[in-house]
Amino acid sequence: MAIVNRSTVYSDEKVAVNRAAIGHRATWMALTYLEGLKAGADAEAIARAAISETGRRDGERIKGSCEDVTDLRQFHAAFLNDVGKTTFQMDVTENDEENLKIEFHYCPLLAAWQKLGIDDETCAKLCDIAMDGDRGIAKAAGLKLELTDTIAKGCPVCKLHFHR
Repeated sequence: MAIVNRSTVYSDEKVAVNRAAIGHRATWMALTYLEGLKAGADAEAIARAAISETGRRDGERIKGSCEDVTDLRQFHAAFLNDVGKTTFQMDVTENDEENLKIEFHYCPLLAAWQKLGIDDETCAKLCDIAMDGDRGIAKAAGLKLELTDTIAKGCPVCKLHFHR
C-alpha cells in the first residue's frame, strides 16, 4: 500500500495552527494506543470507547445547535467551518436535506502518525479508530455514516457520507 497524504495549503496561519493541534492530539492518541499494546491492555477497545464518547459528546453539541439535525444542510453548517474544511482540504460533493458527502484530500492525523514512523497498517488501524469520533457524532445526531475510502488505506481521498 502506498499512502499519499500531501497538503496543498501552506499559507493559512489558522489552518497551520489547527493542523498542529490536531497533529498533537493524534500523537497522544497513537502513543497511548502503542503503550497500551505494550502493557498488554486491549488498547484498541479502550481507544475506541474513549473516541466514540468524544464523538457522542460532539454530536450532542452539534444536534443542539440545529433546529432539525436530520436536515443534512443544517448538520453541515453546524459540523463544518471554513478552517476545518481547509485543514483537511475537504470538498463537499453533495449536500441536500438527506445527504452530506465529503471528500478529504489531506489528513493531519495521518501526517502526525507518519512523522512518528508508524507503519502503514497501524496508520490504517489508527485512522479507523479515530473515525469512531465521526461515527459517534453521526449516531448522536440520529444519522448514519458510511466511510468508504480513506487515505490511510491508500485511497486518494477519504470519503464520508452522512445520511438519514
